[in-house]
Amino acid sequence: MRKKIAIIGGGLSGLYAAYQLEQKGITDYVLLEARAHLGGRISDFLSNSQSKSNSFDLGPTWFWPEFQPQLSELIKSLKLETFAQFEQGHTLIEHSSSQPPTATPGYMHSPTSMRIKGGMGKIINALYAKLQKKHVVTSASVESISHQQDTIEIRYSNSDKPNNTVYVEHAMLALPPRLAVEKIAFNPTLPSDVIAKWQSTATWMAPHAKYIAVYDTPFWRKQGLSGSARSSAGPMVEIHDASYPHGQAALFGFIGVPATDRQRIKNEDLKASCRAQLARLFGTQAATPEVDVIKDWAQDELTSTHLDKHAANAHAPAPYITPPNGPWHQRLVGIGSEWSTQFPGYLAGAVDAASRGVEHYIHTY
Repeated sequence: MRKKIAIIGGGLSGLYAAYQLEQKGITDYVLLEARAHLGGRISDFLSNSQSKSNSFDLGPTWFWPEFQPQLSELIKSLKLETFAQFEQGHTLIEHSSSQPPTATPGYMHSPTSMRIKGGMGKIINALYAKLQKKHVVTSASVESISHQQDTIEIRYSNSDKPNNTVYVEHAMLALPPRLAVEKIAFNPTLPSDVIAKWQSTATWMAPHAKYIAVYDTPFWRKQGLSGSARSSAGPMVEIHDASYPHGQAALFGFIGVPATDRQRIKNEDLKASCRAQLARLFGTQAATPEVDVIKDWAQDELTSTHLDKHAANAHAPAPYITPPNGPWHQRLVGIGSEWSTQFPGYLAGAVDAASRGVEHYIHTY
């Protein structure tokens, strides 16, 4: 197979790059996604009950239109409904699991944190619906990228065929730089300074684990609570209301147990500890959610590398959108969120980096 462009990664940055290319009349591309589904770090689970069904975000949850206008305009253009994060009421502070939490006046964020009705996966579905489906290949794990004169050879495997090859002129890396270095063999090897810088760039979400508990009603609001909490007792260190207006109620929290320690804890035991913590904070009703789930991103091999399990998370842009010299210069361009100079690691960063990558291609070719 021959194409002009290969996009490696089918998260928000990869899909938005494909969308931008098609909007500019460029359709000679292929998008290769290693997962069986699109979305990357935008992931959710569907919670079903007898009367309601909602998708809850396992990855990113919020965006901020006031200082992320490009992402906001994309969401508007896709005609997605949005709503403000619920923050009315008191915030709970927990210093010890043996002492009752203290309630403090809640903090209203400015600008307001916004959410998408139906979850962030709506962006992925809406973008994919606008693409020519024949260009998108899922379950396609890229193994190597080789530069041969004026051609780039990309080898990938999928469940149907272990060895597949596509020849292109230009490759866009729509995945975290650290993951690209870890998972893909480059021939010739990338410059040593590029490898070092990309390996040192933290992958946002990679060290995190997120817990979500779903309820029929947001009972904590009747207690004058916002659903927000901070805890030094754990296992969750930060908790928020994840409810939908006129939909199911939920609480979600980020687990503060380090990734290496989480590996030694059974998933059901960690969930039980999270339920016990919610009961301490919000009352016994919180101990019996309709359903609860943990997404441990550190255990997701298509997000996290061994370096992410031992490193602190950080929003820092990756240098070198393209290697500064050698055969990969201008041929290989990073468009994952971590390459954004404005919003590295955020959803807005994925849109920003993808836009810059597409413009880079147009100006170069």
